[in-house]
Amino acid sequence: MSKANNPQLKSWVEVKPGSDFPIQNLPFGIFRTAETNARAGVAIGEYILDLAEIASAGLFNLSLEQKVSFSHPMLNPFIDMGKSTTNAVRARISDLLNSENSELRDNAELRAKALIKQSDAEMQKPLWILNYTDFYSSKEHATNVGIMFRDPANALLPNWKHLPVGYHGRASSIVVSGTPIHRPKGQTKADDAPMPSFGPSELLDFELEMGFITGKRTKLGTSISTAEAEDYIFGMVLFNDWSARDIQKWEYVPLGPFLAKNFGSTMSPWIVTMEALEPFRIESPTQEPEVLPYLKFEGKKNFDINLEVEIIPENGKGKTVSKSNFKYMYWNMAQQLAHHTSNGCNIQVGDLYASGTISGPTPDSYGSMLEISWQGKNPITMPDGTERKFILDNDTVVMKGYCEKDGVRIGFGECSGKILPAL
Repeated sequence: MSKANNPQLKSWVEVKPGSDFPIQNLPFGIFRTAETNARAGVAIGEYILDLAEIASAGLFNLSLEQKVSFSHPMLNPFIDMGKSTTNAVRARISDLLNSENSELRDNAELRAKALIKQSDAEMQKPLWILNYTDFYSSKEHATNVGIMFRDPANALLPNWKHLPVGYHGRASSIVVSGTPIHRPKGQTKADDAPMPSFGPSELLDFELEMGFITGKRTKLGTSISTAEAEDYIFGMVLFNDWSARDIQKWEYVPLGPFLAKNFGSTMSPWIVTMEALEPFRIESPTQEPEVLPYLKFEGKKNFDINLEVEIIPENGKGKTVSKSNFKYMYWNMAQQLAHHTSNGCNIQVGDLYASGTISGPTPDSYGSMLEISWQGKNPITMPDGTERKFILDNDTVVMKGYCEKDGVRIGFGECSGKILPAL
């Protein structure tokens, strides 16, 4: 076990019970304040440790180029240093925040500059995302969708249990948590209508997902094995792949999602490292039939991450509509990356790969309103008495996720977005 993951560690920074950000987590993000430009930081309790200030004070044993990366408005240069360096930085931060270490604790001047309340900071999108891929890797979700739109007796398409299905999404429209999204417009066609019409989507949905970020690049023509895959994965975020179901239904044959998806996706601002998630590994679901050799793997490749979704109306009380878990994923991240590169597709530092909607085996664990309301047949009653079949204008969707074991909670913060009326 990494020393930084020790459940017994305590920080001199106050961390309230139930916080997502104890000293065992230390996720990386980009923030700015009224006094500073966007720069790298680490979450600890209700605070952010300003890594640019810590580097400037000489508390990191790094090269000048590496120190400068903390003043960059994106994490790509830092992640590009490689895991030997990023892990060493995380370990050094753990030492500096340890209750027994006085270096920063007793340096009042530096502490005042380097420790910022999260409430005084504005989180930024942490990455320059060159490429974005969305998978479709939850068996329960794929089965539910297959039952709704195809033959219930053959809900999964013939290829689904043989490969991680995915498609290339739109990277430019990925936004950080807290950024509002306008309701998309597009072509839709009612089943009984002779022609399609154009207008705002009436069946706007969320998709409860998680994403992983690659921290190494490959050359065109090379592949990554399942055994190597996690060496290429820097960390994970919460991800909401907003979906316009009525637009999607009309456009997705024959080439798949397009305008129904590319109007906006929301990611959480803090990237939780794979090292912090190490204690929460769990066995994957049984895969039958047996996968092809390049998709076989050894060890525990899934993670026990509790997930939940809340819908909050404007000026109203919210309601939790889903409680799911990342452990339900049929295809794991190692298999996804191995399949993604099996044809020689090259990957970049900062690429984002979303899991696809994460649904569990029961209705309260479904990861989209399409499933929760079962195409609108079973609307959800909100605390104010209104109903939700899908997402209405001025609704805010908030996703949360956390792991918990041995008294340690490793959380992801929030992934939230408000839907504004169509422009």
